[in-house]
Amino acid sequence: MKVLNKNVRREFEILDTYEAGITLTGPEVKAIRTRGIKLDGSFVKIVGNEIHLINANIPIYEYADLENYDSKRTRKLLLHKKEILKLQSKLSQKPNLTIVPVSCYNKGSLIKLGIALGRGKKLWERKKVEKDTSEKRRMQKEVKEYLKK
Repeated sequence: MKVLNKNVRREFEILDTYEAGITLTGPEVKAIRTRGIKLDGSFVKIVGNEIHLINANIPIYEYADLENYDSKRTRKLLLHKKEILKLQSKLSQKPNLTIVPVSCYNKGSLIKLGIALGRGKKLWERKKVEKDTSEKRRMQKEVKEYLKK
C-alpha cells in the first residue's frame, strides 16, 4: 500500500525528505490498510518538541465500534529528537519553508509517513513547469509521428 500526495510536487519545491512513524489507534490502522488515507490539504506542524500531522483524513473502519470518531483529528508523528531540532532550525532560518506530507506507505508491519521540507512555488513557477512539460510531450509526439513515416 502506498498513498501519494499528488499536489505536493506541483505546489512545492522539495528540499529535504524524512520518514516518520504515526501514532494511530487499531481501527485507524485497519482503515488505512483497507481504504487508505487522504493527504490532500493536510500539513505538518511543530508544537513544542513534537511534530503533528493535521487535517489528514482517515475514513472510519466499518467494523469498529467508534461513536465519537474524528477522521481528521491531529496525529502525532514519531521522529528522532535530532531530526526535529534540525527541522526547527531550518524553519527558523528561512520563514518561507514548510513541512508537507508526501506519501504514506507500509514498511513491514509499520505504517510510515514520508514528509518533506519544501518551499512553496509561486503561480508563475507552476505555470512555467506545466508549460515546459506540455511542450516536451508535444515534441515527443511529433518525433514519434515523424519516425512512423
